[in-house]
Amino acid sequence: SPGFKKPPALLRLKRKRPRRRSDPAATAEAAAAPAPRDPSAAARRRNPFSRLDNAAQRAAAAPQPPAAAPAGGDPSAVPFWQFLEPACEEKPSMRVEPAESSNLLALSQDLHSPLAVPKVPSSPRQEFPADWSIKTRVLFMSSQPFTWAEHLKAQEEAQGFAQHCRATETTLPQSVQEPRLCTELRCAFQQSLVYWLHPSLPWLPLFPRIGADRRIAGKACPWAQDEALQQVLMSDWSVSFTSLYNLLRARLCPYFYVCSAQFSVLFRAAGLAGSDVPTAAIAPTTRGLREAMRSEGIEFSLPLLEESRTRKQKNSEESLETETTDSLGLGDSVEDAGEPAPSDDDDDGSFSWLEEMGVQDKVKKPDTISIQLRKEKHEVQVDHRPESLVLVRGSNTFTLLNFLISCRSLVAVAGPQAGLPPTLLSPVAFRGGTMQTLKARSVSGRARVQGGFEDVFSLEVLGPILPHTLHALTLVLGPAQRGAFRALLSAHEPSAAFNARVAPPQEAVPQDLSACGLHPKALEQLSQCPTLGKSSIRFLEMKDYAYTWKA
Repeated sequence: SPGFKKPPALLRLKRKRPRRRSDPAATAEAAAAPAPRDPSAAARRRNPFSRLDNAAQRAAAAPQPPAAAPAGGDPSAVPFWQFLEPACEEKPSMRVEPAESSNLLALSQDLHSPLAVPKVPSSPRQEFPADWSIKTRVLFMSSQPFTWAEHLKAQEEAQGFAQHCRATETTLPQSVQEPRLCTELRCAFQQSLVYWLHPSLPWLPLFPRIGADRRIAGKACPWAQDEALQQVLMSDWSVSFTSLYNLLRARLCPYFYVCSAQFSVLFRAAGLAGSDVPTAAIAPTTRGLREAMRSEGIEFSLPLLEESRTRKQKNSEESLETETTDSLGLGDSVEDAGEPAPSDDDDDGSFSWLEEMGVQDKVKKPDTISIQLRKEKHEVQVDHRPESLVLVRGSNTFTLLNFLISCRSLVAVAGPQAGLPPTLLSPVAFRGGTMQTLKARSVSGRARVQGGFEDVFSLEVLGPILPHTLHALTLVLGPAQRGAFRALLSAHEPSAAFNARVAPPQEAVPQDLSACGLHPKALEQLSQCPTLGKSSIRFLEMKDYAYTWKA
């Protein structure tokens, strides 16, 4: 122990402890009395090294933290208890009350959510809006147990896989009285946990890829220094990528994600997100990537940036209309205030004014690159931000496909992810794809409420959780939990920008996507125009089979 390096300091600490426990009168008398000079007093002091149970005695004397769980509780519920009732005294205690959701929303801090949850929930509806962000974790909580989701039989697991591969639509009753005995419910739950992934490297975490260097560092990456192996991996990845795009164009795949170390791409089939043509959204982007796309002839737009500019312009116009002008001079000043800021186009002009001053040789002139960067400073400011979302529509998505296959920045050239192809995530099978299942575990415990304790049950699902998976889970949990549950959702932040509107509000042309492998209700939800903007759903609640949510 570091304290043993300085025994005198430890002995002084031992001397001071009895004084703290004594009464104030004795302390005052001891302070007034002269300190003893007897050398034999040191011999009467107990040697702190003589007994080995000093640490145990100090631990027993220390104040005990509140119990994490009542007697007889399940040891597996310890993490859940820490989640409900943190032992830290500086933080306010959190209580899960079924009547109010305000305390429950405070638990969103555990989901590593940088955005604050709004205080105003949505009105109850029969369906929640489509959320195109990829969730990394979803925590469902209910007053009904989730034991039906545990220990699936081999036949139920196999049936769930078969239903997924055959795109079988499962219809469940509105309420299931005995969920643990309902085979159809358990098979549908297994079916909702399946997704497809490429490449398949079980020892590496392949999602998320942005900011994953620390988790990948130290893992075996034999391709990092082998260019031949890198070419084989990229060739196999290109075949899988092309296969997914062909399925998308044929309306056999509704959407898929391409996740690299720098950015993510969401390809959507025609008919989804209110668009009658295939679309591709890229976020986050940089000026260099956008310039490379322009040089390849790819037409794109920046919907979030354009929306922000339109909103600012509208606000400025409204502010000008509300102001009243009494004189011509005041009116001129108002007109000048409404004009846009002067551009930097004159910065690239000649420097003749320096020659007129006679200091042309003493002042360092800016180079062409600096002038160009100053011109484009407004565009550079949005790099790596949600506003840098790039939207590609129609036939330009095929040009984007070829661009990404040959794009050098798609694969890292240095670091832990060097030579590792991007991750492909899809709800349906494709060439080279590997079937994967989400990790789900149920935990039971008791939470403090006013007047005692109540049983609280939770089901944790770890991602990547795709948009259709979230909808499929809610379809299963509704009947199983008797139409009442809550969910805390943690989204992969760079993918939240995919909720931007991809088409102007208009009547979308219906597309035949019945063979894409999604549930009809999930397909109907994903066909609607996105309404979340650059945010994502953080809290979802079902009560009496009606949804409310907060983003």
